[in-house]
Amino acid sequence: MQTMERLGQILARDRVIGVVGLSPRPDRPSYTTSRYMQQHGYRIVPINPQAAGATILGEPVYASLAEAADALRAEGLRIQMVDCFRRSGDIPPIADEAVAIGATSLWMQLGIENDDAAAVALAAGLDVVMDRCVKIEHQRWQMQAGHPRTSADARPPGQPLPKR
Repeated sequence: MQTMERLGQILARDRVIGVVGLSPRPDRPSYTTSRYMQQHGYRIVPINPQAAGATILGEPVYASLAEAADALRAEGLRIQMVDCFRRSGDIPPIADEAVAIGATSLWMQLGIENDDAAAVALAAGLDVVMDRCVKIEHQRWQMQAGHPRTSADARPPGQPLPKR
């Protein structure tokens, strides 16, 4: 179980996020979550083999974490957090790639857990978060730190509250 303090440390440290499975569709959770994080000062690096070469949220889309890491290296940056919007069974090779590129955390979104992938990442020294939404945890962290919600945090009218 991750404490809010530890999640806050990860969110404060890891400002460049490789989002594996980022959809170009604005109605998808990967898009809305990434847009929120981008609006809060995080650099979003889209990873989606089907959309490689296009742009999502104004950022170039890469086919793999390795390709993205190489491109960012030219800017003097590196992917710090790997945020996974893929099925639980798809996570092991993503964890391997996260280790290979030198990421500092592996974050699996709500409903995504893979103990084998977590073990690989933990053994390599990465922080691992499973079954949590980075957007929700960022909002909680901001509220705990006393930052008021902004209009960027507001959900559209008629949208349900996120599950807890």
